[in-house]
Amino acid sequence: MPVSLPPALALSLDLLRCPTCRTHRLHPDRSALRCPAGHTFDIARHGYAGLLTGTRATSGDDAAMAQARDRFLSTGTYAPIGEAVARLAADAAPEQATVVDVGCGTGYYLAGVLDQMPGARGLGLDTSVRALRSAARAHARAAAAAWDVFRPFPLAGGVADVVLDVFAPRNPTEFHRVLRPTGRLVVVRPTGQHLAELRDRMHAMVTIDPAKEQRLHRALDPFFEAVLTEQVQYTVPLTQQEALDLVGMTPSARHVSRADLADDGLLPDRVTVSVLATAYRPR
Repeated sequence: MPVSLPPALALSLDLLRCPTCRTHRLHPDRSALRCPAGHTFDIARHGYAGLLTGTRATSGDDAAMAQARDRFLSTGTYAPIGEAVARLAADAAPEQATVVDVGCGTGYYLAGVLDQMPGARGLGLDTSVRALRSAARAHARAAAAAWDVFRPFPLAGGVADVVLDVFAPRNPTEFHRVLRPTGRLVVVRPTGQHLAELRDRMHAMVTIDPAKEQRLHRALDPFFEAVLTEQVQYTVPLTQQEALDLVGMTPSARHVSRADLADDGLLPDRVTVSVLATAYRPR
C-alpha cells in the first residue's frame, strides 16, 4: 500500500536537497521523494524520509537503545534540559522559525522546542531507523529523515533559524552552512559531574573526556561565537528501571555487561544530571 506524504514532511519539503546531486529539490512521488535527475528516496511507512545513500552508518541507536531512551525521557527526568534548550532556541528566533535537530534521536528535544514555538516547523536528522520511527511522530510539526551527521546535510544553505545539537556528534561546517546569518546553534553536552554516581559504580561506562570543552571550542570557534551558556545541574531519585534505561540509552550500553546490569547493588538510587547548554551565533 503506497505511503502518502506525511504532513510534517510536507511542511519541510522545501528545505531538502537531493543527497546525490546536492542541488535539486525533492518532490513527492507515491511512496518516495524524487529529484528531477531521477534519484529516488523511500518514505518509510513510519513517516520518515530515508535519505541515506551508500554505506549505512552504524553509530546510531539500535532498537534496545531507542526503546530505553523513549522510556526514560517519558519520565520527565530530563525535562529541565529540554526547557533550557527551548529557551535558548526561542531567543531571537522569528515567529515562523525553522528548527533543524541534528542527531535528533527520538525527537524529544525537538518536540519540546516546537511546543514553545507555535509558529515553527522542525526537521530531525538521525542515522537510527528505530529512533526515527519515534521522531517522525514526536510532534505534528516535526519531520524526520535518515542522515549521517558527518556527511554534508541534504539541506539547502541558509534555511535554518535554529540548529540543535543535543548529546550528538557535531559538524560545524554544515551547521554554519545551513544556518541563516541571524540564526542560532544550540549545543548541549555533559559536564564531568553528569551521571557521576553511575560512572563511579559501573566502570565500563563511557567516561567524559576532561578536554571535551577545549575540543568543542576549537571545533566551533572558526564558525561560531558563544552568546549565552546555561548550566543545568540537579540530583534526581532513580528507580531500578530508570537506572537501567539511563545506561541502556547511551553508548555505554555497548560496553556494560548483562551481569553488571543484573546486579542491583551496582545501580544507584540517585543520580546527578549536569550539562552545559550554549547558544552560538554564526561568525
